[in-house]
Amino acid sequence: MLNKHEYTGKTYEEALNKAKLDLQELEENLIINTKEEKKTLLSKKVEIEVIEKREVKDYIKKTIKSLLKDMGFDVDIEITMNNDTPTYRLYSTNDALLIGKDGKNLKALTTVVNAIITKDISTNYRFLIDVSDYKEKNDRRIEKLAKSIAREVKATKVEVKMDSMNSYQRRLVHNILNNNKYVYTESVGEEPNRSVVIKPRD
Repeated sequence: MLNKHEYTGKTYEEALNKAKLDLQELEENLIINTKEEKKTLLSKKVEIEVIEKREVKDYIKKTIKSLLKDMGFDVDIEITMNNDTPTYRLYSTNDALLIGKDGKNLKALTTVVNAIITKDISTNYRFLIDVSDYKEKNDRRIEKLAKSIAREVKATKVEVKMDSMNSYQRRLVHNILNNNKYVYTESVGEEPNRSVVIKPRD
């Protein structure tokens, strides 16, 4: 279980300062939820719930391991950090089954873990789950494809609509071409068939 710490103060800042002092942590290393705010004519009280991010990081690992154990998978999990976003890299004797066709099982696992964590900490917490280096290889493939299409669009001045992708993959394409001087990107269509269109700049 996660350790959830509660602090009260006359203001949010006072409650937060108590938390930082008690936990010996900087604010950016904490997840803070305001639980209650009471005001009367004579006084005000703010109550916050605080969770340390390092605990959430370990809790996600335990959650993944427990879920997969119940499904009959024995996995090793390696955690790497990228811009404050943890990636949980799974290694098993049946990576193909963990990944599923077109990554569907991996996506389903991520969705379930995300729902559990969001419910437990009452806020969104960004993390990634990968099996061996499947997602990393897929990301490199998408990056290579996006750059190749961008060069084509720059040369022909004709927009190109990519195949439908999930929100993570679309965001990847947008980020890759965000600073491109010759093309820009737009998402079009409805889920689950939403796509990215790469268009020439005027």
